[in-house]
Amino acid sequence: MSSETAKNPPSSPKNGDLRLSKSNLDKLPGQIRRPAYDRSRVTPGIVHLGIGAFHRAHQAVVIDDLIAGGATEWGIVGASLRSPDTRDALAPQDGLYTLAVRSGEGTDHRIIGSVLATEVAKEKPEYLIARLANPATRIVSLTVTEKGYCHTPQTGDLDEAHPDIVHDLQNPGTPRSAIGFLVAALARRRIAGEPPFTVLSCDNLSANGHTVGRIVTQFAGLRSRNLAKWIEAEVAFPSTMVDRIVPETTDADRAAVSSALGMIDAWPVITEPFTQWIVEDRFVAGRPDFAAGGVQLVSNVTPFEHMKLRLLNASHSALAYLGYLAGHETIAATMTDAHFAAFARQVMLDAAPTLAMPEGTDLASYGASLLRRFSNPALHHRTWQIAMDGSQKLPQRLLATMQDRLRLGLPIETHALAVAGWMRYVTGTDEQARAIDVRDPLAAKLKAIAESAGPVADRLAPALLEVETIFGTLGADPRMRSAVTGALTNLYALGARQAVQTFQAV
Repeated sequence: MSSETAKNPPSSPKNGDLRLSKSNLDKLPGQIRRPAYDRSRVTPGIVHLGIGAFHRAHQAVVIDDLIAGGATEWGIVGASLRSPDTRDALAPQDGLYTLAVRSGEGTDHRIIGSVLATEVAKEKPEYLIARLANPATRIVSLTVTEKGYCHTPQTGDLDEAHPDIVHDLQNPGTPRSAIGFLVAALARRRIAGEPPFTVLSCDNLSANGHTVGRIVTQFAGLRSRNLAKWIEAEVAFPSTMVDRIVPETTDADRAAVSSALGMIDAWPVITEPFTQWIVEDRFVAGRPDFAAGGVQLVSNVTPFEHMKLRLLNASHSALAYLGYLAGHETIAATMTDAHFAAFARQVMLDAAPTLAMPEGTDLASYGASLLRRFSNPALHHRTWQIAMDGSQKLPQRLLATMQDRLRLGLPIETHALAVAGWMRYVTGTDEQARAIDVRDPLAAKLKAIAESAGPVADRLAPALLEVETIFGTLGADPRMRSAVTGALTNLYALGARQAVQTFQAV
């Protein structure tokens, strides 16, 4: 549910430390699982853009299972768009890393071998374009976070004024954005008469396949109308729903994993036992037998995606903003407060009437499983980490539900309190007057609005609701303005914990 950030890169192991690598696999303790195949026989068929923690705890694990079953032509080449941290950590380890699955019963350690190489796009853009354009690459997958698509979240369209998009249109051979790399490689394939690859978005975007397809086609159209037509006709953009909680890896995590291995792993990934991946079965250049790896292949992923965004991600964001303001460092700590747990449940209950699920879907059981997962004491998923990039996340996680509830004539007070929590958070000052490290593409704009309005709900809420790239026309709805302003008033008057407690008492 999240990607590795560059905030906490691994420190370099000391000279002489035994390091996880292919030559040291036989020195691992017997209980540590390792790749059940000969990695020298595996060839790359997938390039993944955004080689962070989430991909390495989710899709790369599925591919590792499939390679063990004989799908040796589907190895992964991972690329970071900017930061060299993951490459620098994994290259000395031959791409190997530890998957540490934590639960209340303990931790299971497994070495993943599906990532054959890692690259840094900004260092060798031509090399990455060539790798993407190589016919052996049949799937290009992405976990670049919502902001990595250089789009307007409220509309789902390409943001033509985004600095990376402006750069990539002027410098098509040295792109910066994921969109620029995709189009550069597809253009090269078209010229060479080669078939395209499938673009497989695994980010928390509404209709992620359709959205990235629209963004890529719009960008291509700014380069060449014929290229855009070819992409629209020939390239597949299946939508997906991916689900696994993946906290940021800490130094303490690295130390614990390295102790279990008896050798250094510079960048393991920490996760929970639960994992889910639902994929629309539309591929233009073949695919591995995903079903054999536990993937659910469907004709339409939209209902499942909405279920996750509006139940899991919405309640996660609500807990992150309000929990952070109340002084909780992690989601599990927030969930120890019964009022916050009840509030998360209410977010899910309010979203349920807006969902149109296939017959037999048990939303109550799904919601109950989410609450159990959020409460996992072994996962230290920081509220600050989940709170990142809220301007990109709110439209699909919270605002879409609010819009649908208003259309149905239903109250929106629950989600309004979550939005008010975001508003209070992005002012950059917490309830103890301490600075908040707000990480968001619009952080400077939001801070300027907050400083102009001051800590006055009647001024701050309407001012933030006027940010159209986040709220669109919903921000002008008087019912929205009333509910959010009222919730923000309570937050300022009572503080987050008491506001949530009072809300539950109503």
